[in-house]
Amino acid sequence: MRGRVTMRDVARQAGVSPMTVSRALKQDGSVNAATRAAVRDAAEQLGYVYDSTAQAFRAQRSGFLAVTLPSINNANFAATHRALTRSLANTELQLLLGVTNYRLDEEERLVRQLLARRPEAIVLTGGHHTEATRKLLQSMDGPVFEIWDQPHDPVDHVVGFSNADAMTMIVEHLAETGRKKFGYLGAIGDSDRRGAERRRGVLDAVKVLGLPDVTVLEACEAPISMTAGAQAVERFARDIRELDALICVSDPVAFGAISVLTRLGVSVPGDIAVTGFGAFEVAGLSNPTITTVDVGADRIGTELGRLVQSVLEADRDSTPINLQLTPTLIRGGSS
Repeated sequence: MRGRVTMRDVARQAGVSPMTVSRALKQDGSVNAATRAAVRDAAEQLGYVYDSTAQAFRAQRSGFLAVTLPSINNANFAATHRALTRSLANTELQLLLGVTNYRLDEEERLVRQLLARRPEAIVLTGGHHTEATRKLLQSMDGPVFEIWDQPHDPVDHVVGFSNADAMTMIVEHLAETGRKKFGYLGAIGDSDRRGAERRRGVLDAVKVLGLPDVTVLEACEAPISMTAGAQAVERFARDIRELDALICVSDPVAFGAISVLTRLGVSVPGDIAVTGFGAFEVAGLSNPTITTVDVGADRIGTELGRLVQSVLEADRDSTPINLQLTPTLIRGGSS
């Protein structure tokens, strides 16, 4: 059969009324098992897909969970998305995904578009948003979840960790090994808000320990690739030779840094310790392996999925829940 298959076509094939087809496909208890089976068989034979739009409109529910991620190329954000998908596998929720490319203005644009689809809830990566985005979220008829951060002023529910506190672990570890002259390699300004929080964590921790001021090195606008990290180290090689510890915003950046330093004859960790962030696969493949922080990207997605289900099953005006996760320091050969 060519053209759009309708409910009437399925009814004719199954020998029932269109209303019975509708009830059968909605798992209505008034339709017996034999009739439901006949309708499903007819629908499958004809390639009919049940349009739930009208039903969702009547029930004032869309079945969508809107999610924004900074990038889908980042393995950790991808891991969070996979874990969230697995956690929601037995629900009727469907994910609507938007990618912000680390830009708050792009997040605002996406939020406007996503809210037009009337999602059951919305998930935003990070706790920094434009004022317009916050207003949109506050007017939303449904819960908001912020992940991968611990916002100073949460919109609603949170599943995340403190990027600043995570970097304190790195600084304290390096200080314990006798390092005193620290550098931080990250993105330009606040183009990466989570990276900016990590930078703040490094600066604050060094100050608390009474160590010399940190040399802040800016590679490029976020996101910083492995190659961009390597190029930044080549560009700042003279400054880096004066340091005994280089803290990088991520493991790929640290890998790029180690590659260039080795080529320049700078020993890691003999002359300088290098650390990363995120427990990416490359951290364990690097030579030496990279000291890093495991933020639990999988766990964020899993816990988020559980919380979304719990909140949606309860009163939508329930008290905001802040699930704060604790990252883990992984000591590698680079420090």
